This record gives sequence, structure tokens and C-alpha cells, in this order.
Amino acid sequence: MKKLINLSILSFLITIVSCSKIEDHEVEANQDNQFRSSDVNFQYKTSIYVGGEGASEISAFDAKNKKLFVVNVESSQISVFNLSNLDNVIEETAISIASGAPNSVAVHNGKLAVAVEASVKQNPGSIMLFDTDTSTLIASYSVGALPDMVTFSPNGQFIVSANEGEPNDDYTVDPNGSISVIEVVSGSVTTLEFDAFAGQQEYLESNGFRVFGPNASFAMDIEPEYVAISDNSNYAWVTLQENNGVAKVNLITKTIEAIYPLGYKDYDMPGNEIDVSDRDDAKALANWPVYGVYMPDAIEYLKINGTDYLITANEGDSRDYDGFSEEERIKDESIVLDPIAFPDAEFLKEDENLGRLKITTTLGDTDNDGDYDKLYSYGGRSFTVWNGNGQMIYDSGNDISQQTLNLTPDRFNDDDGRSDDKGAEPEAVEVLKIKGNKYVLFVGLERTDQVLVYDISNPTAPQFLNILSNPGDEAPEGLLAVPSKDSPNGKDLLIVSNEDSGTVTIYENRN
Repeated sequence: MKKLINLSILSFLITIVSCSKIEDHEVEANQDNQFRSSDVNFQYKTSIYVGGEGASEISAFDAKNKKLFVVNVESSQISVFNLSNLDNVIEETAISIASGAPNSVAVHNGKLAVAVEASVKQNPGSIMLFDTDTSTLIASYSVGALPDMVTFSPNGQFIVSANEGEPNDDYTVDPNGSISVIEVVSGSVTTLEFDAFAGQQEYLESNGFRVFGPNASFAMDIEPEYVAISDNSNYAWVTLQENNGVAKVNLITKTIEAIYPLGYKDYDMPGNEIDVSDRDDAKALANWPVYGVYMPDAIEYLKINGTDYLITANEGDSRDYDGFSEEERIKDESIVLDPIAFPDAEFLKEDENLGRLKITTTLGDTDNDGDYDKLYSYGGRSFTVWNGNGQMIYDSGNDISQQTLNLTPDRFNDDDGRSDDKGAEPEAVEVLKIKGNKYVLFVGLERTDQVLVYDISNPTAPQFLNILSNPGDEAPEGLLAVPSKDSPNGKDLLIVSNEDSGTVTIYENRN
């Protein structure tokens, strides 16, 4: 075992060389006091330096032995830390992944599941199962291509992986996207694909679903991203990010029951204002004649008063390969705006207006005459609450932009540098139930290096509470909530895995 330096020291050293981050942190700390509720007061506890970029992506915690398992892509291993004493974190021997690359981890009842993509990621991947006490390999299961996320069902009977099935760079090999369901006791694996929904393609696309890869069949084009499972372990919901949809899976019958298209977000509507330019010398929200494609990454399940809710982080993600790219900027010559739909096209194409905004070339020519009648950008710059059947209950509109702009203007859209792309890029969502039947939502913002905190006890009207950030942390990729009953110090914890900085930071609820 190797004792770690408590990263309070490391954070101090980082702040010395990052004065702008110091100022941002102080602003947020002062604002925290204004927005605390009586039960929610998450404050910085400690950080762990795992390694360089890519060393800290997704984490899983075993409440029994107080170990934290962190996906370390940089070293192709699972880094292991003992959190029994948060003031004296101990690094233990890592779990090496001999072939392929780890993408995700999950823990249940002394078992660690690791999603591993193949060395050639278009080939079938695997889920490796380890003992969390001894780190010994228990079993390995073959699943679909590029398992990007893995999780256990709450009852521990199933392991579910979202197998993204991305194409190669030339876009000449595009494996089917799939969802694998593993029965833990028997070890049986059922890998579900989407061929049965090909006949619904026209209907799905008319409601905002996307199928657009060159020479790809319906099943090839689907790219599962993230999984949430109901508290009774009967159903899973899987985001299909590039396709702008969510699939509902019956875990008992091992079938995909439905695909829910998510539609589009109108940025010309009040409450949906965004900043669309990184070249306008301003940080300001306004309405623009553009639509957002929700394209969620993470998804979280929540049940309140008998109702199923799903919460998505609407990051957005384009397909941008050597063999095919859908990305263009509105100012590009190839983007011809319909003169009737956009009589002010010359004005809109200026850099300080819509010119810099990245859009997809796969949508918008509604009458097939070669010009664009509508414009569609990536992501929703929001989080959304849906019911279990894919109907929108609430969308945060421009609240992420508004809160970060008001409270931390230097961080807004990465100091305005990402306004032309996907803004703050909400990447991760996590929910924690705390005392008094209060539900807290955490939303990780990849580009602003922050986590927003909401009271989501009423899913139809979440209330903003706070912004969390720590100097030196960059690009929160994974959020993990640990309730007080499982926590090593008896306090509710939020564990944030920061991909770019290779750090894991822990916040504790001090109320």
C-alpha cells in the first residue's frame, strides 16, 4: 500500500499556479452561503490525484470495504483507493486490464464490474467481474462492441452494459449498437440489438430521432451510451446519444420494448436563450432561430410518489470522423440559408451572431431544395426530466447558462470559448436522497469544471441551490453519490471524477 498526500496540499499548490481559478473558487464559495438550504450544504472535503489526462473517468464505491475504484484509461487499469479515513486516503494495488481499455465500472455486494472495449473497438467487448476485496477475476463475459457504460440492477441480479458500437475512423466498419444483459447467478448473457425497430424509422425520425450514418443500417446506426435502472430492477432506460433517443428495456423478458425520440429544443422561445458566439466579445444570452438536439449522455432514474422519472444530461455529440463528418459552422459557404426562412441570412452569418455556431448538416433542409430551412445545433445545454415513457416533464431551459453567467462569469461556457459549440456541456447527472425525504440532483458541467446542485424533490420544478468546484479539477466526467449510511465518515458524499485533470474530488454534506 502507498499512502497518498492529502490533496488539500495538492490543491493549494495548484492554486498557486492558477490565480484565475483561485478567484473563481472564492466567488463560488461566497455565493454558496446565499443558496444553502437547511439540509444541503456540500463542501470540499479532499481530492485524490490519480494520474494525468484520462486517469480519472468513472468511479464506483464499495460501502462494505470502503474502497473506491476509478477507471484509469491513461494506465489501462482500475485504480483502487481505500477511503476508510478520508483524511488519510490510501492507494492500493491497481487492477490491470491486460487487453483492451476500461470505460466504466460498477459495484454491488462485493463485486466489481468493468466494461472493457476490445483492442479493435469495433470487435465485441467484455464485462470483467472482480472480487472487490481481493481484486481477483471472478468471470468475464463477451458483450457487444464498445461497452461504454456498465451498471448493476439494484437487486444485484443483472449487469447491464450500453455497447456503443462506434464506427472506425474511415466509417467503413460500423458494428451494431447493442445492450447486454448479464444474469449474475447463471452467467448467461443476452445481447439485444435494434433490428426490430427498423420498420419504425420513418415515425421515429418524424419525432426527432436521428438515423444518418453513411451506408449504415438502422441497427448499425444506433449508439447506446448510458444506462439507468428502475428501483425494482425490472426496467432499464438507455440513452442513444447520437440518435437523440432513449430505449426502454424489460430486464425480465430481455427485450427492448420501445424507443422514445426526444425531439428538439427551440432556442427562439422565451426561457431558452443561449450565447451562440465565441467571437462577439460578450457573454450574453439571447433568443436565436436555432434548434438544439438534446442528445443526452448520462441518465438517472428517480421514483417519487410512485412515479418513474428519468433525468438526462443533454450534452450533445456530433459524428466527426475522417470518413464522415456532420459538423459545419453556419458561416461556412456550404451552409446556404433559405431566403424565405432567413431573410436576414447575411446578418446571421456574421461571427458575432450565428456564424460561429456549429450545426449538423444532416437536418434542416425540410423541402429538399439544397438550402437550410431550419438550423440544428448539438445538445440542449440543459438537463431534462422525463417520465418513464419518454414524455418531457421539465427542461431546465437556460438555467445552467444563467446560473453560471450570474455567479461565475469567468467560467461561463469556458470563458465564452465554447459558446459556439455546446456551451457548458452538461455531461453527468446523479441523484441523492437525504434526510427529510429531500432529493438532491447534481449536474456535472464538462467545460466549466463545475457541478450544479438542485433540489429535485419536486421533479416538475427543480430549485437551484449551489455551484461546486475545486481549483485544479478539470472536466467532471462521472458523479457518484454516497448516502450517509454507506459513507466512511457518516456524511452524505459526492465523488467527482475529473477526466482532464486526472483527479477525484470528494464533497461532504455538512448539514
